[in-house]
Amino acid sequence: MKFRKTVLASAILAVMMVGAVSTQAAEDCWVMRPVEKLGRGIANVAFGPLEILMKGYDVTQEQGGIAGLTYGPLKGVCFTIAREVVGVVDIVTFPFPLPGCPNDPNDAGWGYGPIMRPAWVVDIEHNWGDFVYDTDMIVSSDY
Repeated sequence: MKFRKTVLASAILAVMMVGAVSTQAAEDCWVMRPVEKLGRGIANVAFGPLEILMKGYDVTQEQGGIAGLTYGPLKGVCFTIAREVVGVVDIVTFPFPLPGCPNDPNDAGWGYGPIMRPAWVVDIEHNWGDFVYDTDMIVSSDY
């Protein structure tokens, strides 16, 4: 019975904290940076193997089909391993800023920014057939 009360009290506290964070998030965007870092880490661990396909595609576009069939998957395996390790580091260290990870890629110092660029496994350049991003919803700076 005591365990249930503890779980209930913890759940209520968690809901209150999430509510406080969401109301502060509009005022202080730095509040959500650790949460973004945690989400980025989970995404990198979960979807890291997609690097094998994406690097094969990138190498094919840059160097041709033979390189894409041979060098591409090998490059993808290396990037998959790196993405998985970076994801685990992001998950473990999400409450803390890290050196060399500023939020602005042109800046230096400490921050909650990505260790690896691009920050997410699937970015806008690798959005085949509007699978992840709807191209009608992406705002372009060409205007």
